Amino acid sequence: MSTNTDIKVLLIEDHTMARMGTALVIEKSDGMTVAGEASNGTEGVETAKNILPDVILMDIGLPDIDGIEATRRIKELNLKSKILMFTSRDSEDDVFAALAAGADGYVMKGASPEQLTAAIAAVNDGTGWLDPAIARLVLSNVQRQKTESNATNDINYKAGKNSFGLTEREMEVLALIVDGKKNPEIAKKLFITRATAKAHVHSILQKLYVNDRTQAAVIAMREGLV
Repeated sequence: MSTNTDIKVLLIEDHTMARMGTALVIEKSDGMTVAGEASNGTEGVETAKNILPDVILMDIGLPDIDGIEATRRIKELNLKSKILMFTSRDSEDDVFAALAAGADGYVMKGASPEQLTAAIAAVNDGTGWLDPAIARLVLSNVQRQKTESNATNDINYKAGKNSFGLTEREMEVLALIVDGKKNPEIAKKLFITRATAKAHVHSILQKLYVNDRTQAAVIAMREGLV
């Protein structure tokens, strides 16, 4: 049963049966409710403006404008809504385009109901969520960029790092963020307090001009910072 504290979810999905099935999963989950539905990107943007959902479950392959463009437009509205990509597309281009557009998480349509609701709860709490399959793709990209970076001129590489004004310690913290480590793990790894780890993360987000750890990881990989 819905309560005033339920997470309000907007479903943006063009396939009726998929939308109905997903809505059923959400409604059966304690603490969540479907606040609205949309079948294309333009309608999704307008619905988001009207109902101000907590979390938007966004498909990529939408008619009219796709989910990546819809995500970009919603983020430009500066709504407080979090956006969780919910799609069968797992290509590197789609993943990084979605995250670069401002998506707060990425979960595959093959996820279990428990994984889906956990992802919704996570992004609602401000924690980035990556499907395990997507996390492996991101890690592979990180490893490849590290290899490529090692082959570049070291002076130019360091100059690129310093363009954001990150300190040496912040670079270490950023690398751990990319590896998916949370603040307690970062603190333990670097032998610092949790409060210090949190402060470093906050500073990194400010210097990279991003709102969350997922977007920081995307910037780090795109700019070759790790």
